[in-house]
Amino acid sequence: MTKTVTDLSAAEARRLALSSLGFGGKRPARAGAAHVRATANRLSAIQIDSVNVLARAHYVPTFSRYGPYPTSVLDDLAHNRRELFEYWGHAACFLPMDMYPLMRWRMENQCEMWSRVSAKQKQFMDAVYNEVAERGPLGAGELSMGGKSTGPWWGWSKGKIAIELLFRQGRVAVAGRRNFERLYDIPERVFPESIRRADAVAPSEAKKALIVRAARAMGVGTAKDIAQYFHIDAWWDRRWINGRRPPSNTNALFDELVEEGRLQRVQVEGWKPPAYMAADARVPRSIDVRAIVSPFDPVLWERKWTKATFDFDYQIEIYVPGPKRIYGYYVLPFLFGDRFAARVDLKADRKTSTLMVHAAYVERGLDARVVADALAGELRSMAGWLSLDRFAVQSKGNLAAPLKRALR
Repeated sequence: MTKTVTDLSAAEARRLALSSLGFGGKRPARAGAAHVRATANRLSAIQIDSVNVLARAHYVPTFSRYGPYPTSVLDDLAHNRRELFEYWGHAACFLPMDMYPLMRWRMENQCEMWSRVSAKQKQFMDAVYNEVAERGPLGAGELSMGGKSTGPWWGWSKGKIAIELLFRQGRVAVAGRRNFERLYDIPERVFPESIRRADAVAPSEAKKALIVRAARAMGVGTAKDIAQYFHIDAWWDRRWINGRRPPSNTNALFDELVEEGRLQRVQVEGWKPPAYMAADARVPRSIDVRAIVSPFDPVLWERKWTKATFDFDYQIEIYVPGPKRIYGYYVLPFLFGDRFAARVDLKADRKTSTLMVHAAYVERGLDARVVADALAGELRSMAGWLSLDRFAVQSKGNLAAPLKRALR
């Protein structure tokens, strides 16, 4: 049962957010392509990340919602069937192919921004484009004019910088990956002709369509929260006029969407700013979630929204120096019922076929034994998904002892 509302309690906001993000549904006996497709369509974006401590981040959202599935299915949908494509959504993301026309305004803005570079830089980028057109698909390291990287982290070579700019401009596309390395090619050889030749969408209309998609995915959020889902108001997406960045018109877009009946304005208990939700959104009467979620899951993209909606503070600590970490290196939160109940620092040790639990913490006010039993079930499912045969639970954290007992 669901209900229509104009004002939401804190509990209703949580349930709406979780159901909108795809949590709490019945899990299939065996998940596959249909469930990866459903995840991509519901979220409109699956963030890609290279960290492989447990599993690469883009594979985890479907597991969190539907359980074990062959990760090769996601690669197949993106790089063979061409139902998904890579581009900058929230960050680097897999996006449903029908969103390609909605991202053209961002590509065009990038073209305009970089039109102000020097003639020498333009000439170099054109030469990189011509080489991709002649030899693609190819990795940045295969460019004949690529040059050497200048550092071990983001010290990209000249060729890598150029090809990434071409990617942002839509002049080249990601055709596939080789051991996670992007392979670039020209759009004519990557995207279906029907998508490439689709009518252009005016920037304001594209932004409004993206706002509606974000609102449907998040369930409810302030204008700032929802705009951040696709970074609608990012400085690098605003066209510059006479050397100046124009003011944001995001609030006006939300007003228009309410007037058009595509969004409704609501007040959420405990929130000061007004919130928005899809006009046809329905709040479930109850929800029962059991899910370990990636640090790069949309439920954690905007930490202020996560705090406001779930009263849950979270930080990705892989970027925090070791001595300053609170919970661990690669910490995944655990959703239980309608809230975040725990967090676990996990690692897949593939050499010993072991799912390592470096630390485990239960949130305050919750029964550690109940949470441990529920979490243990999800960890068993995750270990099977990752083809790991055993567990190793270390003693760090107030949930470690009951979790170790639950996993025996």
